[in-house]
Amino acid sequence: MYMQIKQEKGHYTLYKESEAIGTAVVDGAAILRLEIVPAWRGRGYGSYLVKELLRRGGGLDPKQATRFTAPLPRDEAGRALARRFDFVAEGGRLVRRRVPDLSAVELCHEFLELHVTPGGLYLDATCGNGNDTLFLCRLAGQNGRVLAMDIQQKAVDRTNKRLTDAGYEKVGRAVLYDHAKLGKLVQPGKVDCVLFNFGWLPGAEHTVHSTAQGSLSALCAALDALRPGGVLGAVLYSGKVIGDAEKQAALAFFRSLPLTKYTVLVCEFANWADTAPLPCFVIKK
Repeated sequence: MYMQIKQEKGHYTLYKESEAIGTAVVDGAAILRLEIVPAWRGRGYGSYLVKELLRRGGGLDPKQATRFTAPLPRDEAGRALARRFDFVAEGGRLVRRRVPDLSAVELCHEFLELHVTPGGLYLDATCGNGNDTLFLCRLAGQNGRVLAMDIQQKAVDRTNKRLTDAGYEKVGRAVLYDHAKLGKLVQPGKVDCVLFNFGWLPGAEHTVHSTAQGSLSALCAALDALRPGGVLGAVLYSGKVIGDAEKQAALAFFRSLPLTKYTVLVCEFANWADTAPLPCFVIKK
């Protein structure tokens, strides 16, 4: 049967066909009132309405931090509905908090923010759509420089457009280049940070992706390019399409680095799947 929710300012009405069967009043992230017509209770329409309110307020987005409130329920059905959507009693009302999941890329960015000083030279060895390049430009600041590279022209074009749109065209630029040969673009021991986000270009064909052979050459060249105290960050991937050859080869490479020259961190998400992205860091001594 056809259902829809009509909204007028903070008032929501749930319709089944042409009949109004539920209403809600919302102020920002505060659900002030929610009612289902008695004849329609116990059929899932309350859950439908709550879920839609949360969705419209970003409460179902795993990447967004949200906090919703609602009045304490008056009956067991209301309490069951609250539990279903993770509302808990707090200070005389219901509260639902959503803390965003920490992704491998976000962890990599947070680590680099703590260990890299603005004003240096940074390399994005796999620029993709430009997310990491833009992050490095912000990290570098107006006195720093960022060089990005990719083997796909569409990635280079998207990255350069993104930098221009954000006002960082004088800080960073992307070039069409194989990261396995990045040592030819920079002098040894002059780079403050090199960032790798292996795998494929988001939104493009998955058949084009980095490989173990090319990535190992790129990692070796990146370590040569780093200055003492410089940091290499890499996010490794595996899965049905690309397998795990690159991931395992990179891990073996990292673990073989001598402690006298490098500090190596492999940051595993212990309660994620084995195919989850794996952030790794190398600090050159």
